[in-house]
Amino acid sequence: MAETVDDMVNFLRKKFEFIGIIIPGTAKSAGTIFTMAADEILMGTTSALGPIDAQILQNNKRFSADAFLDGLDEIKKEVEKTGKLNAAYIPILQNISPAEIQHSKNAQNFSRRLVKTWLSEYKFKNWSTHSSTKEPVTLKEKQDRADQIASALCKHSTWLTHGKSVRIDDLRAMKLIITDYEESETLKDAIERYYTLLEITFEMTGIYKLYETFNSQIYSFTSTNVPVPQIPGQKDLDMAFIDFQCPKCKVIQKIQANFKQNVPIQQNCIPYPKSNVYICTNCGTNTPLIPIRLKIESQTGKKILN
Repeated sequence: MAETVDDMVNFLRKKFEFIGIIIPGTAKSAGTIFTMAADEILMGTTSALGPIDAQILQNNKRFSADAFLDGLDEIKKEVEKTGKLNAAYIPILQNISPAEIQHSKNAQNFSRRLVKTWLSEYKFKNWSTHSSTKEPVTLKEKQDRADQIASALCKHSTWLTHGKSVRIDDLRAMKLIITDYEESETLKDAIERYYTLLEITFEMTGIYKLYETFNSQIYSFTSTNVPVPQIPGQKDLDMAFIDFQCPKCKVIQKIQANFKQNVPIQQNCIPYPKSNVYICTNCGTNTPLIPIRLKIESQTGKKILN
């Protein structure tokens, strides 16, 4: 929702003078609106933003506000040209209220206004001279360029679908400067490694939110089929225990995961397998333990030694 993005950007802009947004995957719709509030936008070959045409939910149907308004304009043009209203349009128009039309206009204008304002204030704030003529850039020129980009991103007839991927070349064609992080091998490697780890974490553990600073990490979990590890008190944090139930025969085995070298294996435990795969001692079923490992390491901030 554009309203939520507006609140987020206002909050961040009060705290930080410079904001860079990295898009290693996709950030469409509201994600694209949010991205336009950055001082620097970093993208790669597989990165994608998307159109920002407002989506309207009416009578359990979701549709583009821009496409809706374009459709009404087409009907209007046809009436002006022919001097009569096609009877096929009558039942359609009877189900549309003036309030719905105004709501669609407001939603579309709100998205466009946010992007126009943020581009001119933040993305273009250091754009002082034209690269071709070296002439000074005026405030009006910044606002006009921002308005052109916002209008292009809003135009449903250009993209045809709200899920269309808008790539680096598309954005650069709009005269929006994008940093291609793949031009730096070091930066590319760092971003893609971190993004891959995040994807694995969200897909294979119960973590669904991550709050991270230079000094801390906070996670939110949801219920999953991943066993909850038993982690001793902080002073004894040399190991964690997993009561793992074989998905086939249901036999439970206690697995000990050590964080330090030479920690003795407790009675009735087996060591965490080096292969990250548990082989059931009863039926021989192989089960990957990576989701459990990620959950333990995220909770403790320690690496399992295997």
